[in-house]
Amino acid sequence: MELKSEFLCELIGEMGESQVIGNGPRGVRRIATVIGGKIEGPKIKGELLPFGADWLVLRPDGAWELDVRITIRTDDNELIYAYYRGVIDASPEVWERRANGEIVDPTEYYFRSTPVFETGSEKYKWLNKIICV
Repeated sequence: MELKSEFLCELIGEMGESQVIGNGPRGVRRIATVIGGKIEGPKIKGELLPFGADWLVLRPDGAWELDVRITIRTDDNELIYAYYRGVIDASPEVWERRANGEIVDPTEYYFRSTPVFETGSEKYKWLNKIICV
């Protein structure tokens, strides 16, 4: 069976303070707070609410594992919980450029995640039945 896909949205988060937990059994753990942001696509638009976070792990192989949990308020005032896991891998040079505020072309690093959604909204209940990449 052919895998069919369509563009859902772009999600841009504003990150706040980070807590560096330190080097544990899986790597260096960092918790980065989500303080806001936006989501925009053909079927969904809204904002990211404060009180989300990314429980990141910098693995010994240099890749980051993401574990993100956020709440979205749509432009029509519905609430949606979203969580996703993923992997980001980039060279030290790319990380440095990003840390200095440079916009880096996405072809220069690997970034994949798998968002899953939960909502009680009748309008957006279709999100409860999809997995994204």
